[in-house]
Amino acid sequence: MADTPQRRKPKKKKTKKNGSMDSPCVGINPSMLVAVDCEMVGTGPGGKYSELARCSLINYYGTVIYDKYILPRLPVTDYRTRWSGITKKHLKGALSFEEARNEILHILKGKVIIGHALHNDFRAMGITVPRHMVRDTSCMKLLRQMCGSSEKEMSLKRLSSVLLKRNIQVGQQGHCSIEDSRAALDLYKLVEDQWEKSLQAHVHNLDLAPEPASSLEEYMQDEYWPDSITDCNQ
Repeated sequence: MADTPQRRKPKKKKTKKNGSMDSPCVGINPSMLVAVDCEMVGTGPGGKYSELARCSLINYYGTVIYDKYILPRLPVTDYRTRWSGITKKHLKGALSFEEARNEILHILKGKVIIGHALHNDFRAMGITVPRHMVRDTSCMKLLRQMCGSSEKEMSLKRLSSVLLKRNIQVGQQGHCSIEDSRAALDLYKLVEDQWEKSLQAHVHNLDLAPEPASSLEEYMQDEYWPDSITDCNQ
């Protein structure tokens, strides 16, 4: 008589050493997710132009993988310290914009980017990113609903206070890009499964590709990805 086949036990989700779980979303590998936040200072007359002065990148598990001060291309006329947390001393010996941008793009290339009001960060970095590669917590409807708000956009500070029970952007020393990127990452994780599934369902219902091919090609063009990094392995 043949042996009765034993039932296989369902595989458990792998837990990282720091206690974080792998992403529950089908098709999204945690290694492909990066949270971003930038701080800008003012250049030009009256400091009306925003230029990149600090960039922080956080991986899915909350580890800082990049955090550097960056020297703007034009002379700083307003450090905006109350909001940016940047002072003159922070930019002494800072990386040039071109060098920092190359480093940042090397990390971000091909990644799904998480953040809050990311259009400001992308403008400061001088890049264009396809919509399907962006997870912007400032315009996520589900997060607003969880807050009981009908506003089109909510501040990171308010979302963090209500949903994470975490106070950020307090005090007189300005914002911290590490703190802000972690807040955006944790907000994303609150609705990660629903968010990713809704995106997949939207694409399926419309029977469309996530983004026109031209946008993805534009994302990879040398204008946005310098020659020095286009051959790097990911």
